[in-house]
Amino acid sequence: MPKGKKPTPAQVDLLLRLYELRRETKLRAARDWFAKNFFVEKPEDIERVAPMGSEENAYFRMVVTYWEMVSALLGYGLLHEDFFFETTGEQYMVWVRIEPVLGAWRKQFSDAKMLGNLEEAARRYEKWRERRAPGSVKRMREMLAAMATQRR
Repeated sequence: MPKGKKPTPAQVDLLLRLYELRRETKLRAARDWFAKNFFVEKPEDIERVAPMGSEENAYFRMVVTYWEMVSALLGYGLLHEDFFFETTGEQYMVWVRIEPVLGAWRKQFSDAKMLGNLEEAARRYEKWRERRAPGSVKRMREMLAAMATQRR
């Protein structure tokens, strides 16, 4: 988005609708579970925290695919980047949590672009944050790593 350009009413409406989806009971439970429990370093860890067929696995997939979808909307320019990044950061936490295993997943599924929208949104978010608050990405990653260490 060009700097200084305000979000359109349609972009505001879409972001509000996405926020409402985040408040849906099942997705809210999934997001809560993910934030508290999804800490992995290698693909095998997923079976430990979210075994196939479990409610936890459904929660994991729900959260990751929700943020992949939202990131695709951002990538297509349907969401105003500044407005989106100013009002949410959860997608970045999800990215940091799945990043250690993404390479293995991409290889396993022969899909080099798997979760590519989320990855691109994370890269854009990092650049956006660094422009606004230099050093903040490093600090966020340190805080997320410390949380992971405490939970493991």
